[in-house]
Formats: sequence, structure tokens, C-alpha cells
Amino acid sequence: MTNKVVKNDGVSSVGIIGCGWLGSALAYQLQKQGVAVLATRSNSDNTEQLKSQGIEAEVLSLPAEQALLNTHPIFKQQCLVIAITPQFRQGRVDYADKVQQLVESAKEGNYVEQIVLLSSSAIYNGLSGQVEEGSTLDMSADKVSVLNQAEQAVLNFNSQSRLNALNDDVGIKKAYVLRLSGLVGPKRHPGKFLLNGRMLKSPQAIVNLIHQQDAVGLIQALLQSAICGGVFNGVSSTQVTKKQYYQAAASALQLPMPTFEEVDLSAENDPKIVSSKKTQAELAYAFVYDDLLTWLEQAE
Repeated sequence: MTNKVVKNDGVSSVGIIGCGWLGSALAYQLQKQGVAVLATRSNSDNTEQLKSQGIEAEVLSLPAEQALLNTHPIFKQQCLVIAITPQFRQGRVDYADKVQQLVESAKEGNYVEQIVLLSSSAIYNGLSGQVEEGSTLDMSADKVSVLNQAEQAVLNFNSQSRLNALNDDVGIKKAYVLRLSGLVGPKRHPGKFLLNGRMLKSPQAIVNLIHQQDAVGLIQALLQSAICGGVFNGVSSTQVTKKQYYQAAASALQLPMPTFEEVDLSAENDPKIVSSKKTQAELAYAFVYDDLLTWLEQAE
């Protein structure tokens, strides 16, 4: 089924919620193009840091009282990029609730025309072989279920607006989910993960990674897209094993070769490979760093 295409009149303002390492890079690129940017972080120290870098910023802490959240200036922006992290490793389970709150405030204010949720390819956990946007998810894992709930909350922003448009002849609002794979880039050279000397797991797993510059490029492509919503994978075409990749990363930084846990290969499922075919075709996006083995040699 082909997504409906609607006219895109350009982007004038973008709110970036949870503006960290990736969000800051996006903010710089948007500002270079003359787009007004308002960013949020969850505490004043981080917002002051953004301001010192020339990015307008406000504190937004979640979860929040809904009526108060509705009045936040972030919801007066034309487009929202939701870049908050699930914080699963910190034991948090309220990610979907936070995203739902943001969507409700966006609906309430009626300023926001489109939302891009930065999700994760971790939503494919439990699957093997090639996975794509339409793959049936393994909901038995709590992490997958929470990520899916968050995605559905955002996609509902698009679905609800379609109903409103049919009933009231108003413009259709757009909602996108970008499932990003592991992020690499400035200050995130994979070789540096090896400095603690820990033993790595799953040597035969396929690395699913994306460079910061391509993640920013895909977000911009979605913001400017005439496609009326949808789910897209953000991943490079580099398909080598974890063992090959981290050996190359160690070599690039002249570090000792990493050690891997010995595994019984016969007991392992086929490696999971995240496909970017739909993304490259529908968004007509050409990756800057599609070969992340070559990038390893050039990166610092």
C-alpha cells in the first residue's frame, strides 16, 4: 500500500525534545538552513549548555502534569522531533507514557503539523534474518512492547488527523517513526568501547549501525518529505560480523584485538540484518557513510 502524498510547504520551526548528542547535531544543521530551533533537556544545567552552543533551549521534564505540559512553548513549533531515550538500562519503564504525553500536548495545541519519533532498531529484538519495517515483532520482550507502544502513540497523531481532515476539511498532520540502529560518529568511535577491556558477546552477530551525519540527514529528509507518515529504518548497508567490525575498529585506533566469548555457532539463530531498502527508495536518500568499515579508518 502506497502512503498518500501531500504538499509540503517547507519547514519554518522545529522543536527537538531531548536534545543530546544527535539532537544537537540536527539543531546545527537546521539553523544553518534558516530554520528556527527550540530544544529541550530535562534539567537546567543541560539547557544552559545548549544555550552556550547557540541553541535556544527550555527545560522539559517528563512525566509531567498534562495541563501544565500543554502550555510548554515546544508545542508551538511547526515540527517536533522526539529524541528522548527509553532509559531501559536505568530500569525505567515509562518511555511510552512519556511519548504519549508529548503527542497529547501536540494535539491539544494544534500548532504542530508533524512529529518524528527517533525510535530504535532494538524493536526487532528476538528476530533473525533480514528484518524490515513490516516485520512481525516479538512482543514477548518488555522492551519491544514499550517501544511499539511509543511508536503507535506517534503514528496515531497521523491517523487521528486523517479522520479530522475527512470530517472538518483541515490539513492532514504527518507522523514518522525513524528506527535508528547503533549510532557512531564524532566522539563515538566504536574502538573506544574496547578501552575497558571487557569481553564482547555474540561475535557472529551482524552490526547494524548508522553514522550521526546520516541520522541527521534522514531526519531532515522526513521533515521535508511529502509522504504522509510511516515507519522507516535508519541503518547503513555495512553488513559485517561484530567480530570483524570491532577488530577493524581496534586496528584503526592501534588498540589490542578485542576478545569475544566463545559460542556454539550451531545453537545461534541466523544473524539479524536490518534493511534500509524502503528508506533509501521512498526518501530518495543517499547515505554519506554507507560503508562504516572505511569510515573507521578515517575517523578520530
